[in-house]
Amino acid sequence: MPKQLLMLDVQKVSFQYNETPVLKNISFTLEKGEHLSIIGESGSGKSTLLKVIYGLYHIEKGKIFWDEKQLLGPNYNIVPGEAFMKYVAQDYDLMPYITVEENIGKFLSNFYPRKKKKRIAELLDVVGMTNYAKVKPTALSGGQQQRVALAKAVAKAPELLLLDEPFSNVDNFKKNKLRRNIFAYLKEQNIACITATHDNADSLSFADSTMVLRHGKMVDKNTPLDLYRQPKNKYVASLFGEVNELPLSLFYDDIKASKKSLLYPHQLKIVQQSPLKLTVKNSYFQGTHYLIKGKLGRRTVYVNHSAYIPAEKEVYITAIEE
Repeated sequence: MPKQLLMLDVQKVSFQYNETPVLKNISFTLEKGEHLSIIGESGSGKSTLLKVIYGLYHIEKGKIFWDEKQLLGPNYNIVPGEAFMKYVAQDYDLMPYITVEENIGKFLSNFYPRKKKKRIAELLDVVGMTNYAKVKPTALSGGQQQRVALAKAVAKAPELLLLDEPFSNVDNFKKNKLRRNIFAYLKEQNIACITATHDNADSLSFADSTMVLRHGKMVDKNTPLDLYRQPKNKYVASLFGEVNELPLSLFYDDIKASKKSLLYPHQLKIVQQSPLKLTVKNSYFQGTHYLIKGKLGRRTVYVNHSAYIPAEKEVYITAIEE
């Protein structure tokens, strides 16, 4: 059988602004229809990596291939970008004085008007903007403009979609449905997608794989499940929420004091009695539970609990066996 070509192949890519390194030796591949999320603290290089892939920035070191064809970037292309990919930036890039439906259909052929109209209606429904078809972007909120930008980007069904914080301005009560609709649509259309995000739902629930960046370097890349369950270090674990780094000797007598474990708050529990006494400092209501912040000696520890606990109360904790 012939070898199946990878769609995107990023090879040892580095980039810097003036003299400041932003990306350092990044390599990864992306297959057709695969969804990759990129996570990391602010300034880690997430947005820059998307812009490099799209061709907005020229790279001096490394290469990027699309089905074995090298992408040469802005030094070789008069118009940045490639026809087979779309990039949704945080500024939305909408035409302000034409309607929502005109923005979405801007690059669709007018040769088949009924087909174009049907396509626009379909995308309006996907992003929940059907009632705003005749409205101009200047009359929309930031979140609404973001939804229109998503619909516009997938109108011509790109092979690769690059999303930079795609739901950051969408109201929480609409965000979850929109996210489900968009990522389900991309899977149905077999559109590959790279999402730079701070949102755990993007990286855990909808990605096939997740890349972790820190200071421009790739710290790890794995399935969301494996990254979450077996983080390489505290930095990786902290991107998914609060995390405790505790010596295993606190829980097991036969383990050296230097060996530490990363434990999420749900991996600890409050019990009637144990050698570990926690002094509660705050209880934060999380909807289904409380996040308890406390002091274990000099260490700050977070543990989930079903009820509010007053500050300065002493409780006992232990690790949950998994």
